[in-house]
Amino acid sequence: MKLGVVFPQTEIGSDPAAIRDYAQAAEQLGYHHALVFDHVLGAHPGRFEGRFRPPYSYQTPFHEPFVLFGYLAALTSLELVTGIVILPQRQTALVAKQAAEVDVLTGGRLRLGVGIGWNHVEYEALGQSFRNRGRRIEEQVALLRRLWTEELVDFEGKYHLVKQAGINPLPVQRPIPVWMGGGVDAVLRRVARIADGWFPQFRPGPDAEAALDRLRGYIRDAGRKPEDVGVEGRISLSNTPEPEWGAALAGWRGLGATHVALNTMNAGLASPQAHIDAIRRFREAAG
Repeated sequence: MKLGVVFPQTEIGSDPAAIRDYAQAAEQLGYHHALVFDHVLGAHPGRFEGRFRPPYSYQTPFHEPFVLFGYLAALTSLELVTGIVILPQRQTALVAKQAAEVDVLTGGRLRLGVGIGWNHVEYEALGQSFRNRGRRIEEQVALLRRLWTEELVDFEGKYHLVKQAGINPLPVQRPIPVWMGGGVDAVLRRVARIADGWFPQFRPGPDAEAALDRLRGYIRDAGRKPEDVGVEGRISLSNTPEPEWGAALAGWRGLGATHVALNTMNAGLASPQAHIDAIRRFREAAG
């Protein structure tokens, strides 16, 4: 089971030196990967109606993942992971190009997590449909894999048209691994059919075991092997006190997780150095 960190997007600040120090500390401490959340735009809470309360707003900082990865590629040897990029609000060919470039610059250390997101304001501002995002993502993944593995692509789908065109350079990984986030049944079925891995959003326990059993059943139904689909668990310091760290790791290991990432955001840490200290304490506890 590979142990990584969730890059503290909302709390790291904008000092390039602090970002460098955090990433290099994670590598020096023996973490395998850094996982990065994605939001292009934050919205005013008034744009959302009803009971839904968005977890982020226009006041929440987010570094852009692909540009950030270009910076981190020169600073560390960590695997770089999007967890997740909101794929349907982005142009597919451009994502293919950006991801391929990161993969080239890292020597094949990109894992592309994708999802459909929840922020209709971002979709609106980026000129993409929010209503059909679930249907479009499957076609996007199919096109991404073609663009990453073929010099010239002919692709005609419901939402995309590519005629005798391709990206150059192609990535090191052909194709780049595509993982998915989300927890509803439709997402589990989509993961089972087309994804290389899944990012669940729960803690270890009976509910987690039931969800993973359901996913593995869907994987078999799709004619695939459960061991061919990775699972990345998450441990958040905000809801996992230090005495429970070992049990949380053991819980994910018992569930068959291939990866686990430590999230230090929303835990009351006051500085980038405090995040470094937290991932150090966790790594020492993990052994």
